[in-house]
Amino acid sequence: MVLPALKIEDLPHYTYNDYVQWEGRWEVIDGIPYAMVPAPAFDHQQISLNIAVQLRKLLENCKMCKVSLPVDWQITEDTIVQPDNFVICGDNKDNKKLTITPVLVFEILSPSTRRKDRVLKYRLYREAGVKYYCILDPETKSADVFTLRSSEYKEIEDFPGGKVFFDLGPCSMAFDFNEVFA
Repeated sequence: MVLPALKIEDLPHYTYNDYVQWEGRWEVIDGIPYAMVPAPAFDHQQISLNIAVQLRKLLENCKMCKVSLPVDWQITEDTIVQPDNFVICGDNKDNKKLTITPVLVFEILSPSTRRKDRVLKYRLYREAGVKYYCILDPETKSADVFTLRSSEYKEIEDFPGGKVFFDLGPCSMAFDFNEVFA
């Protein structure tokens, strides 16, 4: 007997209510769970720390923008992700999870997340309206920086001196990618 091919609709579909009951670190994208293990590598964490320190310093005088390390961002009922670093401009009313769209997101690639960050999260962040999406590659010490224009991401190319100017709305900054990989 030949079994029919498995279809996406045949898989279990999980929501935020399921997600909050699980142990360990997970993300759920379109109802499909993704384990976030093993823990990020040392170079990944150093890059994340460098991003957070620089963002905090650049935005210290902005009363509207807040810098964060990974927290649950519930995009929809069946999509919950944890960006490596992000900036929100405005009030997030829920202390347990992020419910507003970040204006700037950084994802640091690792072998296990490379495809998810470049394909799935690229689509998710674009559809959610994240103004700037930065994908950093620790292996090549490079960054792909995208800006949202007319509901599509356009890559910012050849940023001189490693700096990119981000207009976050209530404030702006020149972020130096050279400092991130130092």
